[in-house]
Amino acid sequence: MSRLRRAAGPLFGLHQLHAMRVGTVRVRAGQRGGGAAGRQTELGDLIPQSPLLPSSPAAPLPVLDERSRGTKFIRLPVRSVLNNPASTGMGFWSINPYVGCEFGCTYCYARDTHRWTMERRGGGPAALPAWEAFEKEILVKTDVAEVLARTLKPAQVAGHTLVIGTATDPYQPAERQFRLTRRILEVLRSYHGLSIGIITKSPLITRDLDLLQALSQRHEVSINISLATADRRLARRLELRSPIPEARLRALRRLTEGGVYAGLLVAPIIPGVTDDWAGLARLIEAAKEAGARYVVGSALRLGPAARHRFLPLLEQEFPELAERYRRHYAGKDHVSQSYQDALTRRLRALQQAFGFSVDEGRRRRRQLEEPAPRKDAAASVEQVVLL
Repeated sequence: MSRLRRAAGPLFGLHQLHAMRVGTVRVRAGQRGGGAAGRQTELGDLIPQSPLLPSSPAAPLPVLDERSRGTKFIRLPVRSVLNNPASTGMGFWSINPYVGCEFGCTYCYARDTHRWTMERRGGGPAALPAWEAFEKEILVKTDVAEVLARTLKPAQVAGHTLVIGTATDPYQPAERQFRLTRRILEVLRSYHGLSIGIITKSPLITRDLDLLQALSQRHEVSINISLATADRRLARRLELRSPIPEARLRALRRLTEGGVYAGLLVAPIIPGVTDDWAGLARLIEAAKEAGARYVVGSALRLGPAARHRFLPLLEQEFPELAERYRRHYAGKDHVSQSYQDALTRRLRALQQAFGFSVDEGRRRRRQLEEPAPRKDAAASVEQVVLL
């Protein structure tokens, strides 16, 4: 460093290199995420750029309400709410009115979105661990409908589906009070010819049956009721506070009887836990009885945030699987190609056995999971079978 010379003003130089003037430097956070229904991040919903070295921490976000169960609902100001395929890497647009989810599903791949959002704001040390903050500090985008109305350009989303609820459930308990998802649907009612998808575990969606019926007259609407197992006890071990399977199946029946196009999203299918023939058959048969128009399934994706929460659960509830999961998911988030192929064959056979269209299931899966085209995408390497 002996040759480093300093000049007056904001100049610095190295020997044999021209002096350079350094101005204000700004950086933009990279997009991350992935899984069934998209590699989702909420960073695109915040202010696009922030100083590299903020002069002071951001002011605390206002608390809108608190519950005795320990949950806080916190207002999150946003300037944009639509995530485009270029930012998520998926073949659809998406919108999420909330960040964080009280349902507390142990396998949830969206846990990092909450941490990224809070870190992006530059606040002080977190009071709760990231996994717990995701479940107890729900960020509420109170202006989501107004921002959507200002920024949605139908020509931009033409040819793609706009999916609501790809990162966190749009009908989680917060929706009872804040009604943001309903307000989003009310905005979309003023347009024509869109493809709209919704993913939820909650029977609260039936509250909006009238609006979904009206939207179905103007758009292609599909509702994906997410359910991993028909076994109530098993579901509770995996999903701490989500609605019981029977409630979700009743919601599915009410939607289909009301003329809304709805189907079953079996996600995630957890290797060694919910992937057995008998369990899947029971679930798909129940979906058939509820009038589901299609069934689509997706294997567990186990990213860094999800494994931090899910692997300890395996140790406690399914200890015989814990080490096998660690070996299989070491260095990657997805199941092996051979496992995925075998699962696809099983689902196809069950679809046919219960009278579901295999082609429609394939089309709906592409709608929710197909990545956006990437010129630099490397060919995937087949891994060993998980189980």
